[in-house]
Amino acid sequence: MSTVVEPPSGLAYYQVQRSGRSGWGRPLIGLILIGLCVFFVSPAVVLAGFEVFFVLAGDDVSNGMVRVADVENVTPESLAFLLLSLAGAIPAAMLLCWALHGLRPGWLASVERRIRWRWLLQCLGIAAITMVVTVIIASRLPIPGDDLGASTLNPYTTTMRDFVLVIVLLTPLQAAGEEYLFRGYIFQTFGSLFGGMLGARTVAVTITALLFAFAHGSQDLPLFLDRFAFGIVAGICVIATGGIEAGIAMHVLNNFVSLGMAVAFGDISTVLNTSEASWWRIPVTLVQSGVFLALTVWAARSAGLSTTTKST
Repeated sequence: MSTVVEPPSGLAYYQVQRSGRSGWGRPLIGLILIGLCVFFVSPAVVLAGFEVFFVLAGDDVSNGMVRVADVENVTPESLAFLLLSLAGAIPAAMLLCWALHGLRPGWLASVERRIRWRWLLQCLGIAAITMVVTVIIASRLPIPGDDLGASTLNPYTTTMRDFVLVIVLLTPLQAAGEEYLFRGYIFQTFGSLFGGMLGARTVAVTITALLFAFAHGSQDLPLFLDRFAFGIVAGICVIATGGIEAGIAMHVLNNFVSLGMAVAFGDISTVLNTSEASWWRIPVTLVQSGVFLALTVWAARSAGLSTTTKST
């Protein structure tokens, strides 16, 4: 049985993986494996799960799988498939942390080797305050096609009900999955690769933000910069708080608002498949990011939150 390594005291979050099993190739192998898991293995497993579900429910399997695969005209089934596939990053990252690096999966959550639930709830409160400010500002700017400016409520249907259920139940898992992937495993991987260099924190924050933005597919420059800015702020929060809870909170609230507003006032297919954004989104993003970051850092320092490991 493999030996579990316990990091020594005093390590920052981005340095944790460096304390695991040695070998310069492990971080590179890990990056390849996590990519395969998230983009191939997880979707395949979720698809198989849907097929089994349709069989057990007595539904027409072929029609059901068509609904799952419809990403152009998004259905509740295809939205659930997307969110669950991204949520698969959580077990994939945990498995690699343990099997490849010899570290307990809890180290991906924080320097306290666990999700700090009380702190996560505080971050959700901060994110909610920030989101209110963001919605107010966005509603007063001429942002073309932005659902935040819509005023006509879509009619209530069973499809809307199903979308709401999927969003409420699965968005937190999807957001956590992306944070475990980018600000968790990949963040610590680049911390391991560059941990002995000056500016390793900056490298980890910047590269993970770039990968996060590129992972969203085809997009114009304003939309790319919007996502890149989110990644930068989430990465700084990891450094400032010693864990990924703040990023999860911000991610959950962002997606609740964007998907919820799309279902209520707009078109969820347009939102999920958008590749263009107005330059007006940049000042909104800067305000949102700045407010969230300032409040999070202040709250973390006020709470005396640990940002380095301690011996157990």
